[in-house]
Amino acid sequence: MKASLHHFLPSSLLKTGIIMGMYRKILVAFDGSDSGVNALMQAFTLANDEKCWITVANVVPSYEGDLDLTGVHDIHRTLRHTGEEILLRANEIAEKEKVLIKTVLEEGVPYEKLADIAEAENCGVIVMGRRGKSRIEKAFVGSVTARVIGQSVRDVLVVPEDAHIVWKNILFATDGSRYSSAAAGKAITFAKSYGGRLKVISIVDVPSEFYAEAPKAVDDLIKKARGFVAGVKKTADDSGVEASTYVGEGEAFRVITDFAGNEKADVIIMGSHGRSGFGKFIMGSVTEKVIGHAPCPVLIAKS
Repeated sequence: MKASLHHFLPSSLLKTGIIMGMYRKILVAFDGSDSGVNALMQAFTLANDEKCWITVANVVPSYEGDLDLTGVHDIHRTLRHTGEEILLRANEIAEKEKVLIKTVLEEGVPYEKLADIAEAENCGVIVMGRRGKSRIEKAFVGSVTARVIGQSVRDVLVVPEDAHIVWKNILFATDGSRYSSAAAGKAITFAKSYGGRLKVISIVDVPSEFYAEAPKAVDDLIKKARGFVAGVKKTADDSGVEASTYVGEGEAFRVITDFAGNEKADVIIMGSHGRSGFGKFIMGSVTEKVIGHAPCPVLIAKS
């Protein structure tokens, strides 16, 4: 079903020739929590802007325990009923907002099923909420979110509970890898599509003793980082996107999130590579901590 009842581009975009359309379909992972509701609402905005379809999914975990000890005759039916109630709430919210959605209820390992649904529905991005207000929650992203990012080859947009999706002031973090290069293209496209500005950041993160023991090596790393951001800026400039650069030194996630806060970034975009085997379940600690500490949504763009 169509994501929104509005099918036409704003006249201001028609005049400038700016056309949205990074994603054709969006998947929202919905658990009924306050952060999940906010993620759903923000996904409505994104779907309307992008003129795309939206699917809302809830995954009921499989119960592998001893049924005799649960005191529930049919635990599977009970769990599924809970999932149905959660999706009913999503439908009620969508109806109130005059948005049409498709809902999917699955049973299994949540991160595996969400990745599978995104593939089956051909969704370009998975939108997930983030609680993350305590120190522990900020330090580590929820296990489902982290594993969805590790498992899926689709982009993942993580939205803090009190944040909104806006693309006017975009912060792009690069480490110069080919995965960052692929994500840079998406960052530039979003900035161009939404008339936004792009700030490009790269961090030199080495132990403090490294400065004393190998100052030349540190200088080389700083030079490389400047080259990374300069390359992205040139591509942005060539695309008609206003871009500025910054090279920082220190603990990468902290410098990135502090910079995002100080510069009032609307969104942080970072690259991520696809993994296989055990590596699927591991997400880089910098990425994980950026998501946990970021004051704004974080888009993990896959190559």
